[in-house]
Amino acid sequence: MIALILSALWGVVMMFSGIFLKNKKAAAPVAITGIIALLIVSYLEYNAVLYLDADIRGMLKFSAFGQVFTGVVFFCTLIYFILNAAEFEETGNDTFEYYALIFFILSGIGLVTYFNTLLMLFLGIEIISIPLYILAGSDKKNLKSNEASLKYFLMGAFSSGIMLMGIAFLYGASGTFYIDGINVATAGFSPMIAIGLVLLLISMSFKVSAAPFHFWTPDVYDGSPTVVTSFMATIVKVASFVAFLRLFDNAFGKVHAQWQILVALITAATLFIGNITAVFQQSVKRMLSYSSIAQAGFMLLAVFSLNTFAKEGLILYAAAYSLATIGSFAVVIKMKDYSLEGFNGLGKTQPFLALMNTIFLLSLTGIPLTAGFFAKYYMLIGAVKNGHQTWLVIFAVLMAAISAYYYFRVIQAMYFKEGNAEAKPVSAVFKYTLLFTAMLVIVLGMFPSLLTKALY
Repeated sequence: MIALILSALWGVVMMFSGIFLKNKKAAAPVAITGIIALLIVSYLEYNAVLYLDADIRGMLKFSAFGQVFTGVVFFCTLIYFILNAAEFEETGNDTFEYYALIFFILSGIGLVTYFNTLLMLFLGIEIISIPLYILAGSDKKNLKSNEASLKYFLMGAFSSGIMLMGIAFLYGASGTFYIDGINVATAGFSPMIAIGLVLLLISMSFKVSAAPFHFWTPDVYDGSPTVVTSFMATIVKVASFVAFLRLFDNAFGKVHAQWQILVALITAATLFIGNITAVFQQSVKRMLSYSSIAQAGFMLLAVFSLNTFAKEGLILYAAAYSLATIGSFAVVIKMKDYSLEGFNGLGKTQPFLALMNTIFLLSLTGIPLTAGFFAKYYMLIGAVKNGHQTWLVIFAVLMAAISAYYYFRVIQAMYFKEGNAEAKPVSAVFKYTLLFTAMLVIVLGMFPSLLTKALY
């Protein structure tokens, strides 16, 4: 609770800091100080050292799962801030405001992690989305950035309308916004409940870029400044999945069998479209955008399964996917050419960047000894334990094999193709942070229990 409030307050601090501190380089230290404070407060709350006894009428429900997830989000955001401080300064003149918007997004992530009513879910989703519309268009001189912002706004508003319609149907059927009350009402699974469920499934699928509601993702991710794309494709995406999981587990868990096949079909379509389209991309940034759709397909297995393995796997996937993708995007940002050919010979011209990027790409592929391997393993085991749709597990494994092709194309370009890949100068802080991130990816790949045991 305190971390949620502090994240919103620090967004205000960032805005006022922009008035008094005219140097753009001062924005990153203030933001990093804020995210470290959030990490400390989150840790103290997890250990029950800090506690705010506020009458919130049961609208928020705090749990170990939520506290561990917010800790993962704050830590990944810290890594993101350190790696991309220079890029924020280059994006525009409103550096303090960019960081402020991210802190407001973090407060929205807190709401969607702890929500216990559909009202809090809707508010959390909107608090996350509205700052993202602005950040997507933060590169004002770039027409692609303006286009991305407009597309995201229009599609986001449309999906919010669908979500409100679904909430209205559920309220009409159950007479309550509380998800526990809705779960009791689903015992009869009336037509109004069914319509509300489907509408919420559509709107949440849009938020996590699941097929066939993914069409906005490549254009928005590609048009947005790369530093913003990195945040949208990682921390925002995994937060939406936690909301997705909690909503369907707590509100519709009793009628799991009725909607499971629908989620299975969406999962299969997401895996197929994300992986197949990523194969044909010649831009590494756009390839990572399509691969984020494929990764969403794997995370959807948690919603499909709704068991202990799925919940543990989603936390591990959130950390593994976010760290690897933030690291890979950090390398892409430093490249002068985002195309696949622009990476030719990077292993010779910038061996450190090539090695780090290789570790991140191997993790995204799901190669053993990286965090991505156990993240995918937990998801697949969760789906197997569910026992109803074995074909989906086999299909997911086949899609994971296809993903190896386009990830390894980048590794092949870096080490086995002739070229003179050019990269921007990197600071010592950037190098050490990138190395630390890569080591974390390997450590989590060897000892996933370091994270999963924190849930109990």
